Amino acid sequence: MRIAIMGTGGVGGYYGGLLSQKGQEVIFIARGAHLQAIREKGLQVKSVHGDFLVSPAQATDDPAEVGPVDLILFTTKTYHTDVAAPAIKPLVGKETVVVPLQNGIDAAERIGAYVGREHLVGGVTWLSAAIEAPGVIGQYSQFRRVVLGEFDGKMTARLKTIYETLQATGLAVELSDDILKVLWTKFVFISSASALGSLTRATIGEYRRVPETREVLTEALREVAVVAQARGVTLEEDLVAKTLEFIDNAAPDMKTSMQRDVEAGRPSELESMIGVVPRLGRQTGVSTPVLRLAYAVLKPGNLKVQGS
Repeated sequence: MRIAIMGTGGVGGYYGGLLSQKGQEVIFIARGAHLQAIREKGLQVKSVHGDFLVSPAQATDDPAEVGPVDLILFTTKTYHTDVAAPAIKPLVGKETVVVPLQNGIDAAERIGAYVGREHLVGGVTWLSAAIEAPGVIGQYSQFRRVVLGEFDGKMTARLKTIYETLQATGLAVELSDDILKVLWTKFVFISSASALGSLTRATIGEYRRVPETREVLTEALREVAVVAQARGVTLEEDLVAKTLEFIDNAAPDMKTSMQRDVEAGRPSELESMIGVVPRLGRQTGVSTPVLRLAYAVLKPGNLKVQGS
């Protein structure tokens, strides 16, 4: 397949690197010093599953140079979506499939508004990876999981092709006939953990054992779950309990990517990770006091680092 990676950060760089290793034609869309390093030295991946180098690597900052591809893995930060989505138009041909592997729950709507919703296939990923230096991707988690699904629940030929292509890399890949359920199931965790971690500046192991903080965390999980259900998404009845169990079994030093951005003084995915919950809550008549407070407390700092 001819595959474009829109956003060669931790997720895009790692998955694109694996695909290239398996003989796929991969074009990395990157910027600045990262792009220059990939062009000059290739893309270096340092992974708990084994290090490797993609060299030479096809890389550009201009999708128009690439032309139509078979598959686009859309892996930018969510706050870049409305700039990156129109930029992929030259990559999209009649049969091109776009798979967002971003945090949040609204990627398909936002990207589809620019390129057509018919090109979108739902994607959810679990991976810990980041850019360590220009041209260098670090991948840290034993888990590297992707779930794919058509939004209408059908098992299509294009879905099976993408599944087989990704599975050949060694990733844990699954197909779902209810991708919205999978997206929201992850979002219940990642939104709440991002809120509590960013507010406390503590690791998951530190705040999960404080009774008062755990109570607020539980309320946050419930808020997100109720918003999902109010929007017609079917979740497991014991999802909050299962998510708390996952949190209790998580590595004690774990932090979400949003929390790491907040602590480092970088722009964060605040709008897509936390702000979206009270917004959707207002639309559906659901009260979200914990996530509303988290958004209000974190927003001034995010505006400051954005220069707003």
